[in-house]
Amino acid sequence: MTPAEASVKAAEICHLAPVVPVLVIEELAHAKPLAQALVKGGLPALEVTLRTPVALDVIRAMAEVEGGVVGAGTLLTPADVKAAKAAGATFGVSPGATDRLLDACEEYDLPLLAGAATCSEVMALMERGYTVQKFFPAESNGGASALASIGAPLPQVSFCPTGGITLAKAPEYLKLKNVLCVGGSWVAPKALMQAGDWAGIEKLAAEAAALPR
Repeated sequence: MTPAEASVKAAEICHLAPVVPVLVIEELAHAKPLAQALVKGGLPALEVTLRTPVALDVIRAMAEVEGGVVGAGTLLTPADVKAAKAAGATFGVSPGATDRLLDACEEYDLPLLAGAATCSEVMALMERGYTVQKFFPAESNGGASALASIGAPLPQVSFCPTGGITLAKAPEYLKLKNVLCVGGSWVAPKALMQAGDWAGIEKLAAEAAALPR
């Protein structure tokens, strides 16, 4: 998969809904009901972060949920890419980018939302052919106003900003011309997962899915 092809696919995924849930899942039993609740609520693209021992098994379980488009987040190494692809991930997300990581994603045909925080990082990815990127960590990097400023000299690149974004802050990003969607963890709070309150999570998903962009 070329960077241009990966960017087209990443854009398609970002257009599925205004919010991509960023999921840190500690119990495998939560995987399917969580995915079903989020998809039913209108958020089909799901980012499962590789931050827990069960993350790859969670991806496998969620990949079986009808209507879901499951990706792997926190990709750091080529080994992560290979494992995520084997588990059924259809896209990847990384906090930054290295040549080895990009090479692996291209080799394994895994569309990547590579993280960038500065104009130089955005330009480096753009030079390689990646025109859809992740702006991370969004709030710590100056928020929507910083991303708007990046967009002025670099309008060729579109973003999925993540990191510290809430329901209240999401509209500031979604109104920007260079934002396709946002990533957020607020739609799947740990307390609701632990309580098995899938209806509550579905409600949060529907609220996020209704955000204008």
